[in-house]
Amino acid sequence: MNLPGFVTPNFITVARLLLVPVGVYTLFKNGGNDATWQYISWIVFFVLGLSDIVDGNLARSRNAVTEFGKFLDPVADKVMIGAAMISLSILGRLPWWISFLILFREVGITIFRLVIIKRGVIPANKGGKIKATLQNFGVGFYVLPLGSSLYWFRDGFMYVAIIMTIGTGIYYVKSAFTSTAS
Repeated sequence: MNLPGFVTPNFITVARLLLVPVGVYTLFKNGGNDATWQYISWIVFFVLGLSDIVDGNLARSRNAVTEFGKFLDPVADKVMIGAAMISLSILGRLPWWISFLILFREVGITIFRLVIIKRGVIPANKGGKIKATLQNFGVGFYVLPLGSSLYWFRDGFMYVAIIMTIGTGIYYVKSAFTSTAS
């Protein structure tokens, strides 16, 4: 990627964190029921999600993968998805139990990462990246003003994301103990 030197992967990650409130604002604009603002909110969160791909590709292409970035990038992802899910639950568009379940796992793994960071950061694996993608798209379907005829798809997609969320959480904890034991 040919970006100015000051645009580092960590710069993009911090910018993503700072722009999450814009996504939340657009979700609540006009009471959260304005289809135009729902589309705008979806675009904001989609761009924030794409920035995650950009910062990862940039870090690898510039050989600029840092411990700070390996830690902050997943935190930024969790802040983004958490803010969207809590906002959607407040608006009554996403069941609270889904938000609690996914956020419990995400916060739990973040705390776990902080506890084991002395032994080195365990970077995200392919399953974690798939999980994050499924969560982002799943939440995105709740942001969009979908007709009720598509709720089965939206809900089914979210159930797959929930299964991946739980499964990758278990895998992450197991792999941390496996890698620290060797």
